Amino acid sequence: MAENETKHKVLLVDDDQQILRSLRVYLELENYQVETASNGKEALVKLRDNKPEILVLDIMMPEMDGFEVMERMKNDEEMSGIPVIMLTAKGQGGDVLKGYKMGASSYMTKPFNLNELVENVELILNSDEE
Repeated sequence: MAENETKHKVLLVDDDQQILRSLRVYLELENYQVETASNGKEALVKLRDNKPEILVLDIMMPEMDGFEVMERMKNDEEMSGIPVIMLTAKGQGGDVLKGYKMGASSYMTKPFNLNELVENVELILNSDEE
């Protein structure tokens, strides 16, 4: 792959602007094409309009939480196949289990390691290509 070739489209969703900025910069350095949304409603619009290849989704957000975003995605044919990495401070067993039951490909808790997130994104996208 050429050094400046963009890898994949990623949508980051978190109400914490500092986390969004950090993730965006880091993923763009890894040649990902990155869109961001700061709440669930905005995420659903961007999912439809931009068709990302993967979604990195926070759970605790105003207006619509990450679980509701996943529920709406699951019920929408155009969005149901987009893999989701839940990235959240909600690390209790019940929340993790709920995330996986709803169809999350991965569940990472904050604080998180940026390298692990990129490895997770690549693992999920590469497994979908096979």
